[in-house]
Amino acid sequence: MCPPTFFDVTYAINPWMDPSVPVDSGRALAQWSALVQTYRAYGHRVDLLPAQEGLVDMVFAANGAIVVDGHVLPARFASTQRSAEAAVHTAWHRENGDLYAARGLAVPTAVNEAEGDFAVLRDRVLAGHGFRTSPDAHAELAAVTGREVLSLELVDSRFYHLDVALTVLDDETDHIAYYPPAFSESSRRLLATRFPDAVLADTDDALAFGLNCVSDGRHVFVPAAAQAFADTLATAGYEPVLVDLSELLLGGGSVKCCTQEIRPPATRTHHRPGDAS
Repeated sequence: MCPPTFFDVTYAINPWMDPSVPVDSGRALAQWSALVQTYRAYGHRVDLLPAQEGLVDMVFAANGAIVVDGHVLPARFASTQRSAEAAVHTAWHRENGDLYAARGLAVPTAVNEAEGDFAVLRDRVLAGHGFRTSPDAHAELAAVTGREVLSLELVDSRFYHLDVALTVLDDETDHIAYYPPAFSESSRRLLATRFPDAVLADTDDALAFGLNCVSDGRHVFVPAAAQAFADTLATAGYEPVLVDLSELLLGGGSVKCCTQEIRPPATRTHHRPGDAS
């Protein structure tokens, strides 16, 4: 995770960003710090990436790289405003790979925005395209990880990344939640066929960024505004933990966007505590 030391909205690269709306930097830092403290209180490890002046979106660390079974694919951003972030993330993984038994650091050739558009399940990865990540990156991730990658087309610009339209609730059972209208008709059919027990979010859930959450298989860290979605998760057997990141929503991100999950090569156990890094 990366603190919002320099967080600001100085440009607009998604429909949620409006440079005319001022950012309360102190409030953003306090909310982000509360998320870090919450993760740690639930037993998760948090490693910090220093913020870089001039890179105002670095707080959205999920977009910097993806780690699957220790294999690392850094981002190659679609927007020039964020492109310099990739090198910072790459350097961190190069220097800290021993923390999670890294198996290699790939050099991306296709545009990908990492966990913004990649959702990791037990043995496969769901991958978004349509606004940011290139479909070519899906094949690249499959080659790097050796996993099946299922492509999903996003069609609503408000849900410009997969992680605002879909979330993994339990990677051991491949249980997901998603907002159907965010996807093309063919992708909706694929999701309905492959994940018939998925939790379906409604429009209010999605617009409250409820799907931009992080789950360890039991606890789901959910944006505070998505109370109705949290209630749905509780009914489905999960324990929602509400966290207010409303100031960061000015940049178009919430809990998941702030969290790059590190997945080392390890023996999996059901409902294990995960790492948020």
